[in-house]
Amino acid sequence: MIYLDTSVALAQLLAEDRVPPPTLWEETLVSSRLLHYEVWGRVHARNLGSTHADAVHHLLGRVAVIELSNRVLARALEPFPAPVGTLDAMHLASLEFLRERGQRIELASYDNRLQVCARSLAIPLYPL
Repeated sequence: MIYLDTSVALAQLLAEDRVPPPTLWEETLVSSRLLHYEVWGRVHARNLGSTHADAVHHLLGRVAVIELSNRVLARALEPFPAPVGTLDAMHLASLEFLRERGQRIELASYDNRLQVCARSLAIPLYPL
């Protein structure tokens, strides 16, 4: 199972310099509900809602969603082994939630700080 970070979703949707390999989209993907808010927020901030809505719906429809439960939010308030921002803390807390339930999961992310912290937590990175 692959945890999809917003950086990878946006790279795919916005045709950035680096895009994930096509094989990523053949994997079982999961992310926090936060992914929806971050992706739509960026798409709307760039006034791309009318041109990218179908692609956004298609991409988000491929990703299983973990809700931001009280347990996940409580973990996000605790310290992490490396400095991370609020949204990254929520993603990491969601990853830990899945691992606590015995899920084998890798992180797909282009965010360097998120990758560093994930490595500190022994979360494997998906090769991008």
